[in-house]
Amino acid sequence: MPLSFFRWLFVIFFACALGRPAIAADPNKVLRTVIPSAETGFDPVAVHDLYSSQVVASIFETLYTYDYLARPAKLVPQTADGLPVITDGGKTWIIRLKRGIYFADDPAFGGNRRELSMADYVYSLKRLMDPKLRSPWSWLLEGKLVGLDALALNAKASGQFDYDAKIAGLELLDRYTLRIRLTRPDYNLGHILAHSPTGAVAREVIEAYRDTNGHAMAHPVGTGPYLLSSWKRGAKIVLAASPSYRGFIWNFESAHDPEDQKIVAAMQGKTMPQIGRVEISVVPEDQSRWLAFQNGEIDLFNLDGPLAPKAIDNGRLRPALAAKGISLSRQIEPELSHYYFNLQDPILGGLTKEKIALRRAIAMAHNVDEEIAVIWNGQAVRLHFPIPPGVVGHDPAYRSSVRFDPKTANALLDRFGYKKGADGWRTLPTGLPLTIRLTTRPDSTGQQQAEMWKRTFDSLAIRMESDKRLFPEMLKAEKQCKLMMRSSPWIADYPDGDNFMQLFYGKNIGQSNNGCMRIAEFDGYYEQSQKLPHGAERDLLYHKMARLIEVYAPTLIAYARYRNMLTQAHVVGYKKHPILHTEWVYIDIKKRK
Repeated sequence: MPLSFFRWLFVIFFACALGRPAIAADPNKVLRTVIPSAETGFDPVAVHDLYSSQVVASIFETLYTYDYLARPAKLVPQTADGLPVITDGGKTWIIRLKRGIYFADDPAFGGNRRELSMADYVYSLKRLMDPKLRSPWSWLLEGKLVGLDALALNAKASGQFDYDAKIAGLELLDRYTLRIRLTRPDYNLGHILAHSPTGAVAREVIEAYRDTNGHAMAHPVGTGPYLLSSWKRGAKIVLAASPSYRGFIWNFESAHDPEDQKIVAAMQGKTMPQIGRVEISVVPEDQSRWLAFQNGEIDLFNLDGPLAPKAIDNGRLRPALAAKGISLSRQIEPELSHYYFNLQDPILGGLTKEKIALRRAIAMAHNVDEEIAVIWNGQAVRLHFPIPPGVVGHDPAYRSSVRFDPKTANALLDRFGYKKGADGWRTLPTGLPLTIRLTTRPDSTGQQQAEMWKRTFDSLAIRMESDKRLFPEMLKAEKQCKLMMRSSPWIADYPDGDNFMQLFYGKNIGQSNNGCMRIAEFDGYYEQSQKLPHGAERDLLYHKMARLIEVYAPTLIAYARYRNMLTQAHVVGYKKHPILHTEWVYIDIKKRK
């Protein structure tokens, strides 16, 4: 159950008696927010969905994070004591840790306060590469740290990962100092060390609470500002401010945005966090979320495209809502929404000419602009390039060679043997029936997507089967390459084009490569790009990779949505960050009258 007011007073008194700073968070300040799909759990190495990641980012801490107000996103220390010292041409990083950071109290620590050390980060980074854990984030480190891949290979052969083995890539110089040795310069390592899968976990906690898969999904214990107070799966998550958290003084600046000045004036100098409890409800239906916000039952709310006209007109908040003190924080999400075709599927997959023709015809027959207008109510921008706006490597002048052209798409199918039978539906070149199975979520948006794609397939005389699945089930199936086709949105983990091009890299199948694409020429370009800093040479490789996606048609590059975050009048200091999953620790709530 959430901490009661009297228990809260006791915690503060007890903390002071032990010489700990009293927490500033007020248990009466409750932030209520909502997510549209169920969470999957809270182990940093296992979580691969945005909604679970929001909780993970609130409980666990990474070495680095991002400045709350700086745009573009600016990397700053979180638990690290300053930025890294980088030598050896970018291959050696020395990172120092702040002292006096403690994990939330837990029985796994035997009644003792447990201080964070660099050994916890070494353990946490090694977990990403443990074959038994099958982390969808192992690509973040694969091939990068000296000795780590060999350690993972040994574990694969022996069946046991040696967490105590010393490797040159992760060397403890003392309790608070880590030396990282890279196999080659990695220009995104700082961003990786700010990404929630690299958050510090305590080995004692993992060993005490891990499940049969080796994950601790139901018992997260970190050093962050919040701890898991209660959890009803698929319904409600409650976080309480952690009495063990050290806190920080709100001290951010912005010289460009006038709206930021209001935030600075309201928040400057406050001890954070101020909010004592965060309540997260799972509400799949768009209309239900909107009604709850209107009734004052939700304080912070992402107004998805289908609901946008109810609150937004020409990108601005409607006057009636503004008059109530409601605020809008709006930005183009640094995301890529694309429709992948599973390249391992027996019907859609493969690189023979007739398979490529089938995928290309489907891509040409789908009207992405209409989908943006109808399903998202214009709350998205058409993407031609795989790297979205706001991310390093984006090219606003790039234009895809894939055009909406149903007539040519049908001609392409005719040419490559997808003939129409007596019933008017096309068959495979072998004469066997042709049916495409589209997977969507079982909510109103998923239903609309399925209906629009049904019209697309009808225009090609291809049968379509609608496959509706709950979000966690969908994620699990696609990691196993079992889905045939679906819309796959990817929000930036870090603000660099590499984070989007890796979605199509062959070695990331089973992790982030949901379309199970493996094209040797693309993989070669991607591996070259990883060795380069941002610039013209890397951008040229990205262009070549984008053209290969158009040629082989493993996916249809579609759009990036607007994120329209609405807040009630009593929410203070909120601004949507382009990379951070949550902003709860940076904001405040005025006491309701």
